[in-house]
Amino acid sequence: MPQEAWKRKELTVGQVAERSGVAVSALHFYERQGLIHSRRTAGNQRRYTRDTLRRLAFIRVSQRVGIPLARIRTALESLPDERTPTTQDWARLSSTWHTELNARIEQLQRLRDDLTDCIGCGCLSLERCALSNPHDELAAQGPGPRRLLTPGLDDPPPPQADKDPTGCCA
Repeated sequence: MPQEAWKRKELTVGQVAERSGVAVSALHFYERQGLIHSRRTAGNQRRYTRDTLRRLAFIRVSQRVGIPLARIRTALESLPDERTPTTQDWARLSSTWHTELNARIEQLQRLRDDLTDCIGCGCLSLERCALSNPHDELAAQGPGPRRLLTPGLDDPPPPQADKDPTGCCA
């Protein structure tokens, strides 16, 4: 009788895809990018440890809030490969992102609260633009909606060699 899936220490690529909600092609992509790891069986089939599911959840949530794949990779590299990460490992990783995540939260709040007002984009189409951004003075600070951008977070991302097949953040 086959062992129940939740009792298995290692999972097939199909089981990981089903449980994580990540397509098999995305799993292969993440593996090529060094975000997750598998071992090969004698028949050359991939086997993933169960902690891969947590790494995938971390990747997906991080991408969803706009963290670039390169930053996610760097964060995951701080976790141990030789063992399942502990609560302390995840807390240490999480603490390195607190400042950035707080800045992103502030930026989202500004977007939610200020989108109907002058955002400093240079359009000068709203009545308030003439008062908030006379003669497009905010253009001297750089391109884009200057009142919504967060310094450091809105720098252009570095060019990517591979495209992310998930269609999410690269």
